[in-house]
Amino acid sequence: MSETRSEAPLIDAEEALAPTAPVAAARRRLRAHPALVMLGIVLASLNMRAALAGVSPLLGEIGDHFHLAAAASSLVTTIPLVFMGLGSIFAPKLARRWGTEAVLCGALALLCGGIVLRVAPPVVALFVGCALVGTAIALLNVLMPGLIKRDFPDRAASMTALYSTAMILGATVSAASAVPLENALGGWQGSLASWALLAALAAMVWIPQVVISRRGTGHGQPSAKPVAAGGGTDLVRTPLAWQITLFMGSQSLVAYVCIAWLPTIFTDHGMSKAEAGLVFAFSTLVQMAGSFVVPMLAGRMRSQRLLAVVVVLFMAAGISGLLVAPVAGAWLWAVLLGIGQGGALGLALTMMVLRTRDAHTAARLSGMAQTWGYLLAAVGPFALGAVHQATGGWNIPIILLLVVCAGLVMLGLGAGRDRKI
Repeated sequence: MSETRSEAPLIDAEEALAPTAPVAAARRRLRAHPALVMLGIVLASLNMRAALAGVSPLLGEIGDHFHLAAAASSLVTTIPLVFMGLGSIFAPKLARRWGTEAVLCGALALLCGGIVLRVAPPVVALFVGCALVGTAIALLNVLMPGLIKRDFPDRAASMTALYSTAMILGATVSAASAVPLENALGGWQGSLASWALLAALAAMVWIPQVVISRRGTGHGQPSAKPVAAGGGTDLVRTPLAWQITLFMGSQSLVAYVCIAWLPTIFTDHGMSKAEAGLVFAFSTLVQMAGSFVVPMLAGRMRSQRLLAVVVVLFMAAGISGLLVAPVAGAWLWAVLLGIGQGGALGLALTMMVLRTRDAHTAARLSGMAQTWGYLLAAVGPFALGAVHQATGGWNIPIILLLVVCAGLVMLGLGAGRDRKI
């Protein structure tokens, strides 16, 4: 039996679900006015990396304040990644119960609270706040691709480009303003806490969507109901799903190692902290080009294998430069890294949409890729920080990143083939 686009099934959860009649009617009203949904997506996306990118230029001050060694300091970026993986497990179940819009709004409120908690005096508050930030971002990460496929089925690639570009824009502004905000607000605490305002604003924009989407649903009633099981594909037993998951995780590992340690690599080679922060922010800014252009190109190609190889080679070239002339060529390496990392992220997100046949599978694949991908990525900052601490230098950690890039090429060749789950 065919369905009209406005009656597309709910894609919030792992299980096969359909919206209740009031929720389906409410979502049709929302789709008639997509500007509100688009604004919510952009504001949520701006928050999805800002709370993490603003930490990197201040990692030294945070470590000094709490008397943390290098490996312990890396927990400030590792803990959010761990909870970005673990939190992804619960996102579909929460969305099944409350609906995507309500969970996204709640995630933004949780993100606001986690950001504020990170600057509380005891060190335990720093780490608990990091866990809350990671959990909130996990919910946003998992639900956003499904929301885009549901509400913009004919513009999935372009909306993914908008979503990933806004995500990187938030990270760029956060990284670039971290040190100036520290100076203006009297310390790293004020710099980190300021991003709670953006999360609060985004949460407020999602409140009308929550009210509209839940209209007609009684208190305690779910927003969706099970439909007849269709024997969906077991993603865990699908090689293509694992290729996309590992591609997502490996590119995230490289990205979060750079978020955690790139400014420190520059300052350890003699660059000033202010310039290191600017180079890092510039690299993040350049990512916007890759994250916008690559999904658009990917959507026009049947196979994305060549595209995957190109973006990984850009990334590897930038990483290799850190071995040759980390300070003298810093701005060039920033450009190469930025194009490669932005392109790899945009391609990973786009493949979750292009490699699936329907919105349910896209949501399930998103959950799998985000869960296992970010758990893999969490290994990076801590492990390479520990290797740096053990060896007293950055050469071996950088070589290890190049090994990850070699694996990314192979994964991209598999995930980029013209197949669907």
